[in-house]
This record gives sequence, C-alpha cells and structure tokens, in this order.
Amino acid sequence: MKNLVFLIIIILLPFGCPAQDKSKKDKEKSEIKPSKNNDDEWDLTVIDTQFDYFMSAVAKPISQYSESYLKTKNTLLVSEWNSYYFSGRYRNIIESSIDYDPKENYGIKFEYKLYQVFAYVNWKYGLRMNGLSGSDTTRY
Repeated sequence: MKNLVFLIIIILLPFGCPAQDKSKKDKEKSEIKPSKNNDDEWDLTVIDTQFDYFMSAVAKPISQYSESYLKTKNTLLVSEWNSYYFSGRYRNIIESSIDYDPKENYGIKFEYKLYQVFAYVNWKYGLRMNGLSGSDTTRY
C-alpha cells in the first residue's frame, strides 16, 4: 500500500509543479523595450517591479554622468551583453540581444537609463560586467 501511494505521488508530482508558469511570468516582467516617444525622443521601458525602486533609491543621479561618458560605457556594455547572449552564457538573466547603434543620438536620458539597466542587473542578479564603473557595481 505504501508503494502504491508513493508511486501515485511520483506520477502526479510533475503536474503540481508551477515552475514553468513562473518562469514565463518572470520573462514577461523583465522585458526591455526601446522606443521613441511622442516628442521624438528615445525612451526605454523596463518592465520589472524592482527597477523603479532601484532608480529612485540605489542608482546614482543623472547629474553625475556626462552623455559622452554614458555613450562610451553603453557601447562597451551592449557589446558585452550581446556577447553573453549569443554565446548562451547567463541564459537565466540575458534573454535577448540589444540593438544599439553608437552613432545614433539617443539623448542623455536614454543613455542614462540604459546604463542603469546594466547596473540594475548587477545589483539584482550579481552579474558583473566589465564595462560597469567600479562605483556602479554591487560588491558581494
């Protein structure tokens, strides 16, 4: 009788695990979508519940960066990010590549927000990226 109960539990266990549904929801929450707004300015929408907290409480203010500094850093970071994506490293964190043209004038707000996305990924997941400034990385 104990073996029969154990066998039934083993058979029903895969049906009771919602892990696949959770991972799909997490993927939807962490999408990053660049777009132009109504003022013809580039904008970056991050769908993650903790990103707004990070921007208001953890991230350094925009006034501490210049646009050229951010553009240089973002060029390096996007290259590193895409390298990880195409090599399959950090698949649980990096789910898509980033289409970023360093020749495009995105504006300081976009450059700042994109840079903070990389700092956020470091803060939340501990993914260390070589292009991040030492003061923007989280020490573990």
